[in-house]
Amino acid sequence: MKTLSSIRSITGSRLHRASLTAVAIVALPILFTSIQLPAQTTAPATTAAQPWTKIPIPPLNAFKPAQPRRVELPNGLIIFLQEDHELPFINGSILIRGGSRDVPDNKVGLVSLYGETWRTSGTATIDGDKLDDVLEAKAASIETGGGIASTTLTWSSLKGDFDTVFASAVDLLLHPTFKADKLTLAKEQSYTSISRRNDDASAISIREAIQIAYGPHNPYARQSEYATIASVTLDDLKAWHDRTVVPANLIVSISGDFNAADMERKLRAAFESLPAGKKFVSEKVTFTNPKPGVNFVEKSDVDQSNVLIVGLGTERSNPDYYALSVMNEIFSGGFGSRVVQNVRTKLGLAYEVGGSFSASYDHPGIFYVQAATKSATTVAATQALLAEIDRLKTEPPTPAELSKAKDQVLNSFIFHYDSPDKTLNEQVTLAFYGYPADTLEKYKSGIEKVTSADVSRVANKYIDTSKLATVIVGNESEITPKLDGLGKVTNVDITIPPPPGKPTE
Repeated sequence: MKTLSSIRSITGSRLHRASLTAVAIVALPILFTSIQLPAQTTAPATTAAQPWTKIPIPPLNAFKPAQPRRVELPNGLIIFLQEDHELPFINGSILIRGGSRDVPDNKVGLVSLYGETWRTSGTATIDGDKLDDVLEAKAASIETGGGIASTTLTWSSLKGDFDTVFASAVDLLLHPTFKADKLTLAKEQSYTSISRRNDDASAISIREAIQIAYGPHNPYARQSEYATIASVTLDDLKAWHDRTVVPANLIVSISGDFNAADMERKLRAAFESLPAGKKFVSEKVTFTNPKPGVNFVEKSDVDQSNVLIVGLGTERSNPDYYALSVMNEIFSGGFGSRVVQNVRTKLGLAYEVGGSFSASYDHPGIFYVQAATKSATTVAATQALLAEIDRLKTEPPTPAELSKAKDQVLNSFIFHYDSPDKTLNEQVTLAFYGYPADTLEKYKSGIEKVTSADVSRVANKYIDTSKLATVIVGNESEITPKLDGLGKVTNVDITIPPPPGKPTE
């Protein structure tokens, strides 16, 4: 499922992978000339010949992706090895539990600063700038980053350079040197990002929709401010590293041109003697449905409106996940979906339209439907989206809709895991969130079993229009009729709090 959360990179969980569907249409002028046609002397055929409908479509083969080799060391560190001898490259990744959802409110932004400063600072034996030069000479890379649920260290090199590049990656993992000038640079980059976050109307609508769906202080919806970035210190980065980088928190995955037995020995030599440490456990977060109503953000420099109707989604572990996946495809899965065909194609009320009922691995995803429309059709487009939500609950999918949706979901799913590297990444994710290793193999049969009645059942069970909120970003002076025809309107203040000690602009 598409996910709204992933658009602001909160996914960790393919919420995880998450973006809003955008359809760009270029209208070309067509010139018509008057042509006198001869009178028709024969009746037209009632139906056009469609020979392609007679072509048999064979069923999909059994889904059996190549599974990586899994090893767990006595200290709790997990290893996944996936051989792939197509090219002479080896890629590695270390997924580390603990992310931005786990920092205090007054330190929001710490993990992104950590991910940036970690790599640019380098280690006790080689600074980040010198490491750049060494890696560039080998056409190799080592990168670090921070996410909502984890931090990462990744590397890539030619097969012949693996040992030296891997040694540098382990050195960076175990012996980082966080430097003040690199933290300052990372902060300046964050300040620039904060100062520009209200430039784009679409980005504003996504951000505000997430905050309204989850709540502004929910760890999955918080945003960095000047003050929270300024409060992060070198000691904070070092303490975070010491807390998270222990074997009990690490999942190491390697893919590429190597022998699995030899690679296992190398990884054991690097990590097996390390003390386990304490496994990182995130605090449980409470989720409540958003308050219904219209939330309006004034953007006087635009001539269109971005409309988002939003509520809570579900978790990937939900037994109804398969039925919800098919429902999602019917409702908003692409050009043939109901919202596109009706709101955009038939009614002509939006040039961008889409949505998703998303599922995250360890917390609810977000249900949303969105449209970009002219200012003058803001109310009409919003009403049309709401009507499609109601129709999803009252009109079961036709046999053709159901069959097409299931085919699209399965075909898309299989192409997401059509290479050893993709399968490896998914197995790492499943292990990170505690899902069974055979989760992927169950997906195909789960989708195939979904019926029209299942789709109607989950639509009525999980979508409640009284628990949905509407977010509109637009130019109020150009919106006619006015938004109060949709219900109570709350004006949302998106003023950026100034840096500490400076007045509001």
